[in-house]
Amino acid sequence: MTADSPQYAVRIDASGVKLAGDLTIPAQATGLVVFAHGSGSSRFSPRNQFVARELQKGKLATLLFDLLTSEEEAEDIITARLRFDIDLLGRRLVAVTDWLQQEPRASALPIGYFGASTGAAAALIAAAARPSVVGAVVSRGGRPDLAPNALASVAAPTLLIVGGADHVVLDLNEWALKQLNCVKRLEVVPRATHLFEEPGALEEVARLARDWFVACLGHKAPALTFPRRTAARTSTR
Repeated sequence: MTADSPQYAVRIDASGVKLAGDLTIPAQATGLVVFAHGSGSSRFSPRNQFVARELQKGKLATLLFDLLTSEEEAEDIITARLRFDIDLLGRRLVAVTDWLQQEPRASALPIGYFGASTGAAAALIAAAARPSVVGAVVSRGGRPDLAPNALASVAAPTLLIVGGADHVVLDLNEWALKQLNCVKRLEVVPRATHLFEEPGALEEVARLARDWFVACLGHKAPALTFPRRTAARTSTR
Protein backbone atom coordinates (compact mmCIF):
# COMPACT_ATOMS: atom_id res chain seq x y z
CA MET A 1 0.00 0.00 0.00
CA THR A 2 1.20 3.49 -0.86
CA ALA A 3 -0.25 6.99 -0.70
CA ASP A 4 -1.26 6.58 -4.34
CA SER A 5 -2.82 3.17 -3.65
CA PRO A 6 -4.88 3.37 -0.44
CA GLN A 7 -6.00 0.07 1.07
CA TYR A 8 -9.35 -0.48 2.76
CA ALA A 9 -10.22 -3.36 5.09
CA VAL A 10 -13.69 -4.58 4.06
CA ARG A 11 -16.25 -7.05 5.35
CA ILE A 12 -18.42 -8.54 2.64
CA ASP A 13 -21.82 -10.14 3.24
CA ALA A 14 -21.87 -13.31 1.14
CA SER A 15 -25.05 -15.34 1.58
CA GLY A 16 -25.19 -14.92 5.32
CA VAL A 17 -21.49 -15.03 6.18
CA LYS A 18 -19.02 -12.16 6.49
CA LEU A 19 -15.85 -12.45 4.42
CA ALA A 20 -12.79 -10.35 5.23
CA GLY A 21 -10.95 -8.60 2.44
CA ASP A 22 -8.43 -5.93 1.50
CA LEU A 23 -9.44 -3.53 -1.27
CA THR A 24 -6.63 -1.46 -2.82
CA ILE A 25 -7.44 1.24 -5.37
CA PRO A 26 -4.58 3.06 -7.13
CA ALA A 27 -5.10 6.57 -8.41
CA GLN A 28 -6.68 6.56 -11.88
CA ALA A 29 -7.44 2.84 -11.71
CA THR A 30 -8.77 1.41 -14.97
CA GLY A 31 -10.12 -1.88 -13.63
CA LEU A 32 -10.45 -4.05 -10.55
CA VAL A 33 -9.09 -7.58 -10.17
CA VAL A 34 -10.67 -9.91 -7.63
CA PHE A 35 -8.40 -12.68 -6.34
CA ALA A 36 -9.72 -16.19 -5.66
CA HIS A 37 -7.05 -18.06 -3.71
CA GLY A 38 -6.30 -21.75 -3.89
CA SER A 39 -7.07 -24.56 -1.48
CA GLY A 40 -5.83 -24.08 2.06
CA SER A 41 -4.78 -20.48 1.39
CA SER A 42 -6.15 -17.03 2.26
CA ARG A 43 -5.95 -13.37 1.30
CA PHE A 44 -2.48 -13.37 2.86
CA SER A 45 -1.04 -15.69 0.18
CA PRO A 46 2.43 -14.24 -0.53
CA ARG A 47 2.21 -15.22 -4.20
CA ASN A 48 -1.15 -13.52 -4.72
CA GLN A 49 -0.01 -10.49 -2.75
CA PHE A 50 3.05 -10.20 -5.01
CA VAL A 51 0.90 -10.39 -8.14
CA ALA A 52 -1.54 -7.86 -6.65
CA ARG A 53 1.26 -5.34 -6.09
CA GLU A 54 2.39 -5.74 -9.69
CA LEU A 55 -1.17 -5.23 -10.95
CA GLN A 56 -1.49 -2.10 -8.83
CA LYS A 57 1.59 -0.71 -10.59
CA GLY A 58 -0.40 -1.14 -13.80
CA LYS A 59 -3.25 1.04 -12.43
CA LEU A 60 -5.44 -1.92 -11.52
CA ALA A 61 -7.34 -2.01 -8.25
CA THR A 62 -7.26 -5.33 -6.39
CA LEU A 63 -9.46 -7.15 -3.92
CA LEU A 64 -7.90 -10.00 -1.96
CA PHE A 65 -10.43 -11.68 0.31
CA ASP A 66 -10.96 -14.91 2.23
CA LEU A 67 -13.29 -17.38 0.58
CA LEU A 68 -13.94 -18.97 3.99
CA THR A 69 -14.72 -17.48 7.39
CA SER A 70 -12.24 -17.96 10.23
CA GLU A 71 -14.50 -20.66 11.70
CA GLU A 72 -14.70 -22.45 8.37
CA GLU A 73 -10.94 -22.21 7.93
CA ALA A 74 -10.43 -23.85 11.32
CA GLU A 75 -12.73 -26.69 10.28
CA ASP A 76 -11.12 -26.98 6.87
CA ILE A 77 -7.64 -27.39 8.38
CA ILE A 78 -8.94 -30.61 9.92
CA THR A 79 -11.30 -31.89 7.23
CA ALA A 80 -10.07 -30.23 3.97
CA ARG A 81 -13.71 -30.40 2.94
CA LEU A 82 -14.64 -26.83 2.11
CA ARG A 83 -11.56 -25.99 0.05
CA PHE A 84 -12.80 -28.41 -2.62
CA ASP A 85 -16.46 -27.32 -2.49
CA ILE A 86 -16.04 -25.46 -5.75
CA ASP A 87 -19.74 -24.67 -6.13
CA LEU A 88 -19.77 -22.99 -2.70
CA LEU A 89 -16.63 -21.00 -3.49
CA GLY A 90 -18.06 -19.98 -6.84
CA ARG A 91 -21.28 -18.73 -5.22
CA ARG A 92 -19.27 -16.70 -2.74
CA LEU A 93 -17.24 -15.12 -5.51
CA VAL A 94 -20.50 -14.20 -7.25
CA ALA A 95 -21.72 -12.61 -4.01
CA VAL A 96 -18.50 -10.62 -3.70
CA THR A 97 -18.89 -9.48 -7.31
CA ASP A 98 -22.44 -8.32 -6.62
CA TRP A 99 -21.19 -6.46 -3.53
CA LEU A 100 -18.57 -4.67 -5.62
CA GLN A 101 -21.28 -3.51 -8.00
CA GLN A 102 -22.88 -1.66 -5.07
CA GLU A 103 -19.66 -0.46 -3.41
CA PRO A 104 -19.19 3.27 -4.18
CA ARG A 105 -15.39 3.04 -4.21
CA ALA A 106 -15.40 0.27 -6.82
CA SER A 107 -18.69 0.20 -8.71
CA ALA A 108 -17.40 2.20 -11.70
CA LEU A 109 -14.49 -0.17 -12.37
CA PRO A 110 -14.71 -3.12 -14.78
CA ILE A 111 -14.05 -6.41 -12.99
CA GLY A 112 -11.62 -9.24 -13.69
CA TYR A 113 -10.79 -12.43 -11.77
CA PHE A 114 -7.38 -13.85 -10.87
CA GLY A 115 -7.79 -17.44 -9.70
CA ALA A 116 -5.04 -19.66 -8.31
CA SER A 117 -5.20 -23.46 -8.12
CA THR A 118 -8.74 -24.45 -7.06
CA GLY A 119 -9.66 -20.76 -6.91
CA ALA A 120 -9.43 -20.69 -10.70
CA ALA A 121 -12.36 -23.09 -10.88
CA ALA A 122 -14.41 -20.81 -8.62
CA ALA A 123 -13.45 -17.86 -10.84
CA LEU A 124 -14.67 -19.64 -13.97
CA ILE A 125 -17.96 -20.57 -12.32
CA ALA A 126 -18.51 -16.97 -11.23
CA ALA A 127 -17.51 -15.62 -14.66
CA ALA A 128 -20.09 -17.90 -16.28
CA ALA A 129 -22.70 -16.70 -13.78
CA ARG A 130 -21.99 -12.98 -14.37
CA PRO A 131 -21.09 -12.73 -18.09
CA SER A 132 -22.12 -9.09 -18.40
CA VAL A 133 -20.01 -8.02 -15.40
CA VAL A 134 -16.76 -10.00 -15.57
CA GLY A 135 -14.44 -8.69 -18.27
CA ALA A 136 -11.41 -11.00 -17.94
CA VAL A 137 -10.17 -14.12 -16.17
CA VAL A 138 -6.60 -15.18 -15.43
CA SER A 139 -5.76 -18.58 -13.95
CA ARG A 140 -2.40 -19.28 -12.25
CA GLY A 141 -1.61 -22.96 -11.98
CA GLY A 142 -5.36 -23.42 -11.99
CA ARG A 143 -7.69 -26.39 -11.87
CA PRO A 144 -10.29 -25.40 -14.48
CA ASP A 145 -11.17 -29.08 -14.78
CA LEU A 146 -12.98 -28.72 -11.45
CA ALA A 147 -15.55 -26.46 -13.16
CA PRO A 148 -16.38 -28.59 -16.22
CA ASN A 149 -20.01 -27.48 -16.51
CA ALA A 150 -19.09 -23.78 -16.52
CA LEU A 151 -16.34 -23.73 -19.14
CA ALA A 152 -18.50 -23.51 -22.25
CA SER A 153 -20.50 -20.63 -20.72
CA VAL A 154 -17.55 -18.37 -19.88
CA ALA A 155 -17.74 -15.23 -22.03
CA ALA A 156 -14.82 -13.28 -20.56
CA PRO A 157 -11.43 -13.50 -22.30
CA THR A 158 -9.52 -16.13 -20.33
CA LEU A 159 -5.79 -16.61 -19.86
CA LEU A 160 -4.49 -19.89 -18.42
CA ILE A 161 -0.93 -19.72 -17.05
CA VAL A 162 0.79 -23.00 -16.20
CA GLY A 163 4.32 -24.00 -15.31
CA GLY A 164 6.11 -26.07 -17.93
CA ALA A 165 7.19 -28.58 -15.27
CA ASP A 166 3.69 -28.84 -13.76
CA HIS A 167 2.85 -31.69 -16.10
CA VAL A 168 -0.46 -32.96 -14.68
CA VAL A 169 -1.93 -29.46 -14.33
CA LEU A 170 -0.69 -28.57 -17.81
CA ASP A 171 -2.60 -31.53 -19.26
CA LEU A 172 -5.75 -30.46 -17.39
CA ASN A 173 -5.43 -26.90 -18.70
CA GLU A 174 -4.92 -28.09 -22.26
CA TRP A 175 -8.18 -30.03 -21.92
CA ALA A 176 -9.97 -27.02 -20.43
CA LEU A 177 -8.72 -24.73 -23.21
CA LYS A 178 -10.62 -26.86 -25.72
CA GLN A 179 -13.85 -26.52 -23.73
CA LEU A 180 -13.77 -22.73 -23.55
CA ASN A 181 -15.71 -20.85 -26.25
CA CYS A 182 -14.36 -17.38 -25.47
CA VAL A 183 -11.19 -15.53 -26.45
CA LYS A 184 -8.61 -17.70 -24.72
CA ARG A 185 -4.90 -18.30 -24.35
CA LEU A 186 -2.69 -20.85 -22.64
CA GLU A 187 0.72 -19.55 -21.59
CA VAL A 188 3.37 -22.02 -20.41
CA VAL A 189 6.17 -20.63 -18.25
CA PRO A 190 9.20 -22.81 -19.08
CA ARG A 191 10.61 -25.01 -16.28
CA ALA A 192 8.24 -23.55 -13.68
CA THR A 193 6.57 -25.86 -11.18
CA HIS A 194 3.11 -25.54 -9.62
CA LEU A 195 3.90 -22.68 -7.22
CA PHE A 196 6.14 -20.79 -9.67
CA GLU A 197 8.95 -20.70 -7.10
CA GLU A 198 11.75 -20.72 -9.68
CA PRO A 199 13.71 -17.46 -10.23
CA GLY A 200 11.70 -15.10 -12.41
CA ALA A 201 8.69 -17.43 -12.75
CA LEU A 202 6.25 -15.50 -10.58
CA GLU A 203 7.43 -12.25 -12.12
CA GLU A 204 6.49 -13.69 -15.51
CA VAL A 205 3.06 -14.67 -14.18
CA ALA A 206 2.51 -11.13 -12.91
CA ARG A 207 3.59 -9.61 -16.23
CA LEU A 208 1.30 -11.87 -18.25
CA ALA A 209 -1.63 -11.23 -15.92
CA ARG A 210 -1.10 -7.47 -15.87
CA ASP A 211 -0.94 -7.24 -19.66
CA TRP A 212 -4.08 -9.37 -20.03
CA PHE A 213 -6.11 -7.35 -17.55
CA VAL A 214 -4.93 -4.00 -18.86
CA ALA A 215 -5.92 -5.01 -22.39
CA CYS A 216 -9.25 -6.61 -21.52
CA LEU A 217 -10.47 -4.27 -18.81
CA GLY A 218 -9.34 -1.29 -20.84
CA HIS A 219 -11.93 -2.34 -23.44
CA LYS A 220 -9.30 -3.30 -26.00
CA ALA A 221 -9.11 -6.67 -27.71
CA PRO A 222 -6.57 -8.97 -26.02
CA ALA A 223 -3.26 -9.07 -27.86
CA LEU A 224 -2.88 -12.34 -29.71
CA THR A 225 0.85 -12.22 -30.33
CA PHE A 226 3.42 -13.88 -28.12
CA PRO A 227 7.02 -13.46 -27.06
CA ARG A 228 9.19 -16.39 -28.06
CA ARG A 229 10.38 -16.98 -24.51
CA THR A 230 7.02 -18.53 -23.54
CA ALA A 231 5.04 -21.29 -25.16
CA ALA A 232 1.53 -20.17 -26.01
CA ARG A 233 -1.62 -21.57 -27.47
CA THR A 234 -4.32 -19.17 -28.57
CA SER A 235 -7.84 -19.37 -29.87
CA THR A 236 -10.75 -17.03 -30.32
CA ARG A 237 -13.16 -19.90 -30.52
